[in-house]
Amino acid sequence: MVLNFKEIFTATMILFAVIDIIGSIPIIIELRSKVGHIQSEKASIVSAIIMIAFLFIGERMLNLIGIDINSFAVAGSLVIFFLALEMILGIQLYKDESPETASIVPIAFPLIAGAGTLTTLLAIRAEFATINIVAAIIINTFFVYAVLKSSKKIEKVLGKGGLGVIRKIFGVVLLAIAVKLFATNIQNLFQMS
Repeated sequence: MVLNFKEIFTATMILFAVIDIIGSIPIIIELRSKVGHIQSEKASIVSAIIMIAFLFIGERMLNLIGIDINSFAVAGSLVIFFLALEMILGIQLYKDESPETASIVPIAFPLIAGAGTLTTLLAIRAEFATINIVAAIIINTFFVYAVLKSSKKIEKVLGKGGLGVIRKIFGVVLLAIAVKLFATNIQNLFQMS
């Protein structure tokens, strides 16, 4: 198991785009105003544990219910596609109730380690070595922690317009990733049958 920095970089960027912690800053600020303090360390660690655990046991869970990784990756690419559309078009396809507490639910799950992130982890597992994906999760966890810790400062620096632009840029990147994942895994599905 050798670390491949190109794979780590690509996996980090994919997860960064899916987690979309920058785009989530307005949500984080709103939650902070509702519940007061957000435990950045707790939220970051719990989300990392969820992601790493799902990376290792997610495939076994799928095998238990009779779904192969390529089918899951195709389904995942569709989830990522719709997440990207939300980011680009500024619409909300998935609606969630407002939370009572914030550090673990909804920040660690589902904001950081949500359905899109977990789906992406298994989808990219079909392309990258597990060790490189774990490294990408750890890098993203540090970034998530930094953003959670300094969300108020970031909002002041970027402003609403700046956050909107960043969200749209990552939306386009995510859309391209979704198309690539779909194309790669749909080919693999047809080769298997």
